[in-house]
Amino acid sequence: MVRRLLQLLIGLVLYGAGCALTVEAGVGVDPWTVFAQGLSVHTGIGIGWVTNIVGFLVLLLWIPLHQKPGIGTVANILLVGTSMQVVLWLMAPVTGLTLQIGVLLGGILLVAVASGLYIGARFGPGPRDGLMTGLHARLGWPIWVCRALVEVTVLALGWLLGGTVGIGTVLFAALIGPLVHIALPLLDTARPISTRVRVESTPTDTVG
Repeated sequence: MVRRLLQLLIGLVLYGAGCALTVEAGVGVDPWTVFAQGLSVHTGIGIGWVTNIVGFLVLLLWIPLHQKPGIGTVANILLVGTSMQVVLWLMAPVTGLTLQIGVLLGGILLVAVASGLYIGARFGPGPRDGLMTGLHARLGWPIWVCRALVEVTVLALGWLLGGTVGIGTVLFAALIGPLVHIALPLLDTARPISTRVRVESTPTDTVG
């Protein structure tokens, strides 16, 4: 239990840090961060704090969907945006396209590893993922349809509000799925250690 809690907390803090790197790169971010960024532009509230607020508001949408939050859900709301805000405060500005792309890719990789950590801890989904699974359970639509509908909506709203959409948004969408697919089996606490070691020694097994 202690190991799982520690893995959850580390994963959520690193997730926020990875999102901060993608923001600081300045070449486009994932749909939910575009939305938070757009709200931040209009409210003057830091993007990390907006991320926490949006997470809480999304959690309220679980009520009509009869979803039940776990420890991981609450921790997600409290830690991801806070970590993001702290890292943005500490980071120096990133200039030059090569460095921007490097920081972006580093951020995406960090988000993928962090996702494997906090999902693998198995303490419940984040508020945004829970919204999509709740829509799937309630409406019977495929998960990918629910995800696409929600993420296209928040992306469009965020862009209209002034959030950054660009090559980073495309790269995030293209890379995050395969990277999490690799990371999760290695970090899943429900998976026997012997299996995880075997996956680590033959990484092609996770992507084939």
